[in-house]
Amino acid sequence: MPKSKKELTLFSSLVPILFLIVFLTLNVLVFGDDTLGGSNQIILLLAAVIAASIAIRHQVTWDDIKSRIIKSISKAMPAMLILLLIGSLAGTWLISGTVPAMIYYGLKIIHPKVFLLTAVVVSGLVSLATGSSWSTIATIGVALLGIGKALGFHEGLIAGAIISGAYFGDKMSPLSDTTNLAPAIAGTDLFTHIRYMTVTTVPSIILAIIIFTVLGFVIELENVETNITGVIKSIETSFFISPILLLVPVILIGIIIKKIQPLPALMIGTLVGGLFAIIFQRSTILEIGIIDADSTIAQFKIFLASVFGNADGTYLFASYKAFMTAMFGDVNISSENAIVNELFATSGMAGMLNTVWLILSAMVFGGTMQAAGMLTRITNSVIKMAKSTGSLIASTIGTSIFFNITASDQYISIVVPGEMYAASYDERGLMPEVLSRTLEDGGTITSVLIPWNTCGATQSKVLGVSTWTYLPYCFFNIVNPLMAIGMGYLGYKIRRKEG
Repeated sequence: MPKSKKELTLFSSLVPILFLIVFLTLNVLVFGDDTLGGSNQIILLLAAVIAASIAIRHQVTWDDIKSRIIKSISKAMPAMLILLLIGSLAGTWLISGTVPAMIYYGLKIIHPKVFLLTAVVVSGLVSLATGSSWSTIATIGVALLGIGKALGFHEGLIAGAIISGAYFGDKMSPLSDTTNLAPAIAGTDLFTHIRYMTVTTVPSIILAIIIFTVLGFVIELENVETNITGVIKSIETSFFISPILLLVPVILIGIIIKKIQPLPALMIGTLVGGLFAIIFQRSTILEIGIIDADSTIAQFKIFLASVFGNADGTYLFASYKAFMTAMFGDVNISSENAIVNELFATSGMAGMLNTVWLILSAMVFGGTMQAAGMLTRITNSVIKMAKSTGSLIASTIGTSIFFNITASDQYISIVVPGEMYAASYDERGLMPEVLSRTLEDGGTITSVLIPWNTCGATQSKVLGVSTWTYLPYCFFNIVNPLMAIGMGYLGYKIRRKEG
């Protein structure tokens, strides 16, 4: 007869999480901004080892643990592939002049005082139209970050404005996957869900906009005109700049609006960027794609020249090398302007590998915790303490945040709490849209605030700004859960079943 599983205690379930909190904090103190270089990944794996050891002592088999880990990694695989493609897209959009052009025209159009407001609004509108905060941040967001840095704003503040807008648009867009997922889990329809979300979401974004607007007028920027002039001149020197380059993001946004899946959409955006680079940025292509005189290619060029006269294929080979390098490796556009040198450097897919490693490690930890039943044990203890409607909503939001921290996946933070709390909401006579809204208020927008969550790790890497650096400035993402909890305790706009 097989042994029956021992019941997990709450303390046993919390041990891996306590280990994680202590040593991730230690990593910040010891490694500073370089925690994603490997130290956080190792701590996540060690925490998984501790969780697995406790699970095995409670008669959970290794095969069950391994199966759950593989399942968790498979769920995160699309995010990791998207991340790699974003690395390639950043490279080709740089050498094509697309990102430089967006920064160039942005610096000419946007007044410094309203830049933060503009960053929130533009990011929000693009994300609302596309349904993707990831694509918005990787494209428009990168350009806005460059503009903000050139103006002299703190990078954490700029990133906070971009993320606030992008996650507002993502949350409210009928094209967003999480916006469709939450009502499906809770048992309501999409547009009822979206309309009901406006109760907590619109006041939150309005408050965030007010804060960013006030900061834009209050913050004193130094050497603004000098910085703007210097960046514009450097861009004009390094790239061919024309409004035609803005067709690249327009094409990508149009593709996404047509509901093309993210992976093929990003690949198309990458290829279009490479094509525009070859057509419009000849000097950049020749600089990046320079061929070693002693290489086999150089000898082949001599052969081509002997056959076809002057058609030695220099630009053809340079284009291939530059395009491939932009997709997978380091590209640095050199100029005399330090700001431009910092802005115009990408590392392609290779630069995303540490983040992929982090996501893999987080999925191993989350999968182990789920296999052991530790996450369910902890959240069941929370449910028992939720007596009032306000405390139930607060518990749901807290549980979603908890899953964002432990399972490291935005979708799990919606699906698992949704399944766990559905019966409690129904027993208390609450409409399903109350649950669906609460899942988004707690799960969707807090994922980006966790450094090892798929969302937090991705946006940190894409923007080149540490999660801890931008977190205090993500006003919308911080205010929205608090707004939802406050309205829950006040009983404001809480829909109940008739009778």
